[in-house]
Amino acid sequence: MGELKVNEKDGAATLDIVVQPRCAREGVGPVMGDRLKVSVNAPPVEGKANQAVQRVLAETFGVPRSAVTILRGETGKRKTVRIAGVTAAAVSQVIARV
Repeated sequence: MGELKVNEKDGAATLDIVVQPRCAREGVGPVMGDRLKVSVNAPPVEGKANQAVQRVLAETFGVPRSAVTILRGETGKRKTVRIAGVTAAAVSQVIARV
């Protein structure tokens, strides 16, 4: 297991993720290197995987989908996301559970 870096600023957590599209099961984890793995059912076409990533992260962290923003990596598997209303400690707790 690697070391995930989570930045907290202005009431939001920012972290790096790696997306696994077209998975049978959706979910979060494990940490791969310095990124959190996010598995989604959606294919990586027409932004469907990005929408699924936002939904899965929102469900995982208990925030509205609008609170999850993709800052970098819109078209790739490696993304940086911002989750409003979540602390770095809350991210660590969720990761410890998965």
